[in-house]
Amino acid sequence: MNRLNVGCIYSLTFLFFVLLNFSGCQTTYYKTMERVGYHKRDIFTNRVKDTRNILEETEEQFKSALVGSRSFADAEGSTYEQKYNTLNKEYERCRDKSLLLSSHIKSIEKVAEAFFNEWEMELEHYVSNSLRQDSQEKLAQKRGQYEHLINSMKYIERKMDPVLINFRDQVLYLKHNLNTQSIVSLQDELALFEDEVLSLIKEIEISIGIADSFINSIVK
Repeated sequence: MNRLNVGCIYSLTFLFFVLLNFSGCQTTYYKTMERVGYHKRDIFTNRVKDTRNILEETEEQFKSALVGSRSFADAEGSTYEQKYNTLNKEYERCRDKSLLLSSHIKSIEKVAEAFFNEWEMELEHYVSNSLRQDSQEKLAQKRGQYEHLINSMKYIERKMDPVLINFRDQVLYLKHNLNTQSIVSLQDELALFEDEVLSLIKEIEISIGIADSFINSIVK
């Protein structure tokens, strides 16, 4: 099976899972998955892994946009219109990655809620007080690690908004002002955009590290 087919299957599968979540069929979905040996912990872990990979892809995309932004003023080898088209595509790809990341974050939140609620309810089934207490402590620890993870991801999500707004403004302005004078007048905006992207990339790398630590802890 080639990579394109695998990617299509993955995309359709993920869309199916999202539609199930939003259609109020979450409980049915989890029960169905458990029947085939795929429990909430597995779903939780895989969604974190998937989102961690989306973070990495998002980082690479913003790096690509940064390169495009830096090279825009240099028209050598191509016209401003050609460079505008390239920059516009970079913006659209950044926007799409942002939307994809948001959908993955929501999917993590949904399964995390189900996972932790189940764990908490199962505490009542213990006969041994010592085992119940130990499990309760592990639950609190894991919840704390999860909160750290999801907060870092949602911080990235919020931080991307002003970067994308700035990027979109530049693209819109350039659409009707493709000349040297306009490019020069945008230098301050381009410099601000570069600072914002570099800061965003740094935060994404931190969030990826937090995701890696969480994945390692939850699979133990």
